Amino acid sequence: MMKALSAQKILTEEGWRNDLALVMEGGMITALTPLEMLPDDMNIERLAGGALVPGFVDIQANGGGGVMFNDCTSLADLEKMAKAHRRFGTTSLLPTVISDDFEVMVRCAALVSEAIRKGLPGIRGIHFEGPYLNPAKKGVHDAAKLRAVDPGFFELATQKSLGHVLVTLAPERVLLEDIALFAGAGIRVSAGHSIADYGTAKAAFKAGVTGITHLFNAMPPMESRAPGIIGAALETADVYCGIIADGHHVHPATLKAAIGAKGAGHMMLVTDAMATVGTDMTGFSFGGSEILLKDGRLATRDGVLAGSALDMARAVRNTAGLLGQSEAAALSMASSVPAAFLGLDAGRIAVGARADLLLLDNAGSVQKCWIGGQEQPL
Repeated sequence: MMKALSAQKILTEEGWRNDLALVMEGGMITALTPLEMLPDDMNIERLAGGALVPGFVDIQANGGGGVMFNDCTSLADLEKMAKAHRRFGTTSLLPTVISDDFEVMVRCAALVSEAIRKGLPGIRGIHFEGPYLNPAKKGVHDAAKLRAVDPGFFELATQKSLGHVLVTLAPERVLLEDIALFAGAGIRVSAGHSIADYGTAKAAFKAGVTGITHLFNAMPPMESRAPGIIGAALETADVYCGIIADGHHVHPATLKAAIGAKGAGHMMLVTDAMATVGTDMTGFSFGGSEILLKDGRLATRDGVLAGSALDMARAVRNTAGLLGQSEAAALSMASSVPAAFLGLDAGRIAVGARADLLLLDNAGSVQKCWIGGQEQPL
């Protein structure tokens, strides 16, 4: 059924507009037109105040709603996670598997396939963060789970039922031929948890790596004569960089400098969220470790950062407030930029795009949410 939405302002690909209504039908945006040009019999929802913006795209979320994706055993578990993130504006989510046994990866993939088949709102694919990582930069990942590429991984990751697939790996731990094989099959490949030097990183980009997982974290710093993976990423125009804008993972000044060097058009906000998002939990256990939340920071008892308690709406506010980006740029870093990286049909308000939309109030909090043109409960 055709329906129009009007709001105080709408964030289009050309910028903010206050003179347009958005028309959607069949789950897609079919027109952006002046309100007075709509037919008299059009079903119009006049949204009170606020801004109509694209739904957020989170390519890295390990948990939410009290559950970790690695531990999910049912569609109900995955639904808790999706609902928790939807409250904060995420309409396209890649549940992320932290390095684990191959059997866990298979189970998680099966849940994503089932979710997509049954139309669970918001689930658009899967992110395998490891286990093909460097133990020297393992972070909270279990070193015992890190290994060479599993023989059955290519077959698993190329299942069409999985939707959009992202793999994080350390370029120095795999063959360039493997990277090319993954990329050639349509898998997005990102480099992370890596000690790759500049030359190794550049070779990986040439082979098919197009992203960087949480830039600056779990990788060596950039130095004057050793630019490393960070320097290679900032220099290479078509590589996208994920950043965790929670004020804990990376100093705001560092992120501001990186955005200035790279440009906001290739910087993606990610949450790296854990089970606490959308709950009042102050800690949880994962992989045999106790993870505690204190002052907005998630860490193990020995102080190792363990994902984040960040939600995407707060990431956007932080990017505008702490990093000095415009509201439009911050919103794009949470929507159109990661959507472009994945090749999603969402993340933008334009004719032909999927009608994944948010109504934000003046404080940036989510008031309403639509996925595929259908309003969702928050």
